[in-house]
Amino acid sequence: MKVELADPESSEAQQLLSSLSQTLQQITGSSGTASFYLSDVKVEGACFAICRLSTGVPVACGALRPLQPSVAELKRMFAMPGSKSAGSAVLAFLEQMASEFGYGEIWLETRRVNQRAVSFYERHGYRPIPNFGRYIGRAEAICLGKRLPFAPLLAEPPQPATQSAQGASYGKPQSGPYA
Repeated sequence: MKVELADPESSEAQQLLSSLSQTLQQITGSSGTASFYLSDVKVEGACFAICRLSTGVPVACGALRPLQPSVAELKRMFAMPGSKSAGSAVLAFLEQMASEFGYGEIWLETRRVNQRAVSFYERHGYRPIPNFGRYIGRAEAICLGKRLPFAPLLAEPPQPATQSAQGASYGKPQSGPYA
């Protein structure tokens, strides 16, 4: 199994992303495409990765995009059914990339109903944080975060109560995993 950076517009990436969208539609009633654009991973501090079996067959993908100067957002994580450890391999690769980009934390959002994803992230050290950005006030969403090993204490967790027309504003936490 090998994880490597990839072009999200490649046919292999598009097949994986399409499978992800179909799976999310079945589980949550939404494909998740409204909160991700391919251009999101074509900026500095962002990337898209694919995991391939030793045969070269692509079986998993994931992306990072900048959220705050010290926080990356994990997007479009997916592993084909039966591709044991591929999701974990992609996640480890993206966490390493986030560290190399200089991020201290990774945040993500998934739907509460997608218990398989929630459990996966919790097994990998992600913990609930207040919903951020477009997920503020959305009860169906759960946001999770992880401080990267040896990362500086730079990021401030989102405050769920404030949001401006330009997006969420962030303040000092009163309590929670980063207080």
